Amino acid sequence: MAGPGWPPGPGRAGLGGPSAVLAAEALGGRLPPLVVAAERVAATVMQGVHGRRRAGQGDAFWQFRPYLVGDAVGRIDWRQSARSDRLFVRETEWEAAQSVALWRDAAPGMSWRGGEGRPEKRERAELLLLALASLLLRGGERVRLLGARRAFAGRGALAPLAEALSRHAPPPADDALPRHARAVLFGDFLAPLEETRAAVAALAGRGVRGHLLQVLDPAEETLPYAGRVRFEGVAAANPETPLLLPRVEGVRALYAERLAAHRAGLSAIAGAAGWSFATHRTDMPPEAALLALWQALAPGPP
Repeated sequence: MAGPGWPPGPGRAGLGGPSAVLAAEALGGRLPPLVVAAERVAATVMQGVHGRRRAGQGDAFWQFRPYLVGDAVGRIDWRQSARSDRLFVRETEWEAAQSVALWRDAAPGMSWRGGEGRPEKRERAELLLLALASLLLRGGERVRLLGARRAFAGRGALAPLAEALSRHAPPPADDALPRHARAVLFGDFLAPLEETRAAVAALAGRGVRGHLLQVLDPAEETLPYAGRVRFEGVAAANPETPLLLPRVEGVRALYAERLAAHRAGLSAIAGAAGWSFATHRTDMPPEAALLALWQALAPGPP
């Protein structure tokens, strides 16, 4: 478990209905369980919610990009493609901005859970990321991992995205995102506020709109322990100083106060950048958090 700087803890520092669920289950033999779970969560949220595909507005040329599965064949620029052994499509600046960049914290503290029967924070963050990606891909959006060059498109792109996610853990920074793109960051955000402020400011400075979703184990909110407890960090490269508390109950109120202050700081950072901030506990169903994110990414002018 971790707090906003103190006390140190074990943590750091058819989409249209039942047919889609059955289809996702049928994929179980080929896809990682996390992908199947993400499809199920997305299917639940998508019931009663229609997918969306935005028509590209504006004709200002921005770049050529490689043809992706899901792109219409009519969008291929044959003249540009003739110069290479790959197919390319012509992309306008507005279209490029519609890519949604996703990131999840892979710090050691994310690989912690406060009790049996609950997922690790990293597992829940990845589930929500992939479920959101499933909704976006089925809605006609392009999805990329923050800091990576490749974009994913089409309903068949979720498994390759999940595979890329397993190898991808850069810091939340990206100097290649076009202006007015969108980003969603998943993590516990228990690092010092200045680290989060710098990351958000760097993206917002490029006109990127975004959302922060703080994923915490319930034990990190309530500090449910009693009596004499020793708290230790989990980062092997930079372990936190262990803290031995003779009576945890005596600091519970102070801990709650500092966690609330830290969250208020995160909310202020997001608000100052024009971003949104929300929280999610790993003992709660993921569907509510996913629905809130999906609604936050509702269509709007760039």
